[in-house]
Amino acid sequence: MNGGTSGARHGTKDIEMFTTRTPHSSPSLRPRRSARRRALMATTGAVALAGAGVGAWTFFAPGPGIQGVSDGAVLNGRAAARVSAYLAAGAAGGENEPRATLDGAAVPLTADGARLKLVLPHLKEGRHTLVVDGAGSFPFASSRQVVGFSVDATAPELNVADPEVKKAGPVTITGKASTDARVSVNGKSVPVDKTGAFKATVPKGTPVVTVTAVDRAGNTTTKDVSARGRRPMIRAAHITAIGWGDDTLRGDILALVRSGKLNAVELDVKDEDGEVGYASQVPLARRIGAAKGYYDARKAIAEIHAAGAQAIGRIVAFRDPKLASAAWKSGQQDQLVLTPDGEPYDGGHYGALSFTNFANPTVRKYNQDLAVEAARLGFDDILYDYVRRPDGPLADMRFPGIGTTTPEQSITSFVADTRTALRPQAKYLGVSVFGIAATRPTEIAQDIGSLAKVTDYIAPMVYPSHWGPGEYGVAEPDTAPYAIVQRSLADFARQAKGTQAEIIPWLQDFSMGSTYGPTEVAEQIKAAAANKMNSFILWNAGARYQGAALQQIAAR
Repeated sequence: MNGGTSGARHGTKDIEMFTTRTPHSSPSLRPRRSARRRALMATTGAVALAGAGVGAWTFFAPGPGIQGVSDGAVLNGRAAARVSAYLAAGAAGGENEPRATLDGAAVPLTADGARLKLVLPHLKEGRHTLVVDGAGSFPFASSRQVVGFSVDATAPELNVADPEVKKAGPVTITGKASTDARVSVNGKSVPVDKTGAFKATVPKGTPVVTVTAVDRAGNTTTKDVSARGRRPMIRAAHITAIGWGDDTLRGDILALVRSGKLNAVELDVKDEDGEVGYASQVPLARRIGAAKGYYDARKAIAEIHAAGAQAIGRIVAFRDPKLASAAWKSGQQDQLVLTPDGEPYDGGHYGALSFTNFANPTVRKYNQDLAVEAARLGFDDILYDYVRRPDGPLADMRFPGIGTTTPEQSITSFVADTRTALRPQAKYLGVSVFGIAATRPTEIAQDIGSLAKVTDYIAPMVYPSHWGPGEYGVAEPDTAPYAIVQRSLADFARQAKGTQAEIIPWLQDFSMGSTYGPTEVAEQIKAAAANKMNSFILWNAGARYQGAALQQIAAR
């Protein structure tokens, strides 16, 4: 910045200017003036506000009064916090001592070296008027300088739709931003119409598309979206971290992959006991003794990939006895779901120290950190489980820190935050949900319509043995696997309609009540296909699956 007049001349207080050279201020465009004449011009000419952010704020006028100052000039929040205004020092005292006001309130003047500094208060959002009255010299009996400016610390609005990805051709990114914002997609500016709408294309397969909106004040909003499209078809089976170390269990699942009957393996990252299966480097996992190292994550993922399958990392989120016990012992009770009298909630069957508080920032970050770590290690998907509140009467439990947010909203925001955190890794995010969530979302805080907007797929657990008599008009769901699965999944399909989320159901490959063999497992697969759901994940706690129920995947 070029400094203007400094110091005092002929008993006046000159107003210091900070401005780049313009035709108004360039000496080459106007005749030389005497020192006295230059002092008079400075006295009546300008007030400068210097700030940070989008350059410095400068106000300049070449003659009496304010000229060339736009009332539309705007400061962002950072600039407003650091803005300064000065008057050049001169002969003080007398009735002509300068006076300053901001929005009608007096602004103190303090000595600052050879200058006087205007001690401005915190600048709130909105329009402001700075007025400086001071002594003049012939031919002016007095002088007044007025500067109007605004503070805008609000980030611009930016909404980006999940892109529709076709089999061929580029991917179109569409969205809407604040009407005064400039928009860029992966660093390239894109046109914005008068309503704020924009459109751009990127090559198919682009892992992450970064959309940025910058308003006139320099406030920025950034959002990342994926141009990969929906999750390709997966047919997966579950195995625990300890189970992966068993040569027979691991070998049987990989044999189903090699035979073309499965194309994905779901391996536990963090299980129902709160144990992390590999030697996690997440600090909290190590501090509470959760990192067990039952398997080498990179080696396991490489083996799954070599067999021709995708690796899905399952994270049991909020049922976490390891974290719950450590938090309670260290006096951090707010990390747990509590009873009204402040005791750990167990619901009669979870255990006294088992359910952590989804509204707590530490709990949320811990699970998100594990998700990001697992993605970086090479898992293709992250699949949350127990991403809910405990079942039971809501009046019997408290969630410290939740405020006015509902449990459903808090769970949805947690999933949305994880999706954002995973964007740079270009991984898919799934959410396991109860079968009843489609009709009774508040019972376990899983709002399917909302979750479908913030995740890549919903994985409902529609195990026939878990439904009560009469659900969906099925007298005995456990003995009617096709009917209960087909009808319940149709409900999930309706709730996810209009979103980019897939429905990938968990199906029952275990006996609980009725004996389940290949026929019962195959009936569930057919019921899912009747809803145009060709993906599924099989659950068997012992990782023993009935390959006879599975058909070979046509296109691998």
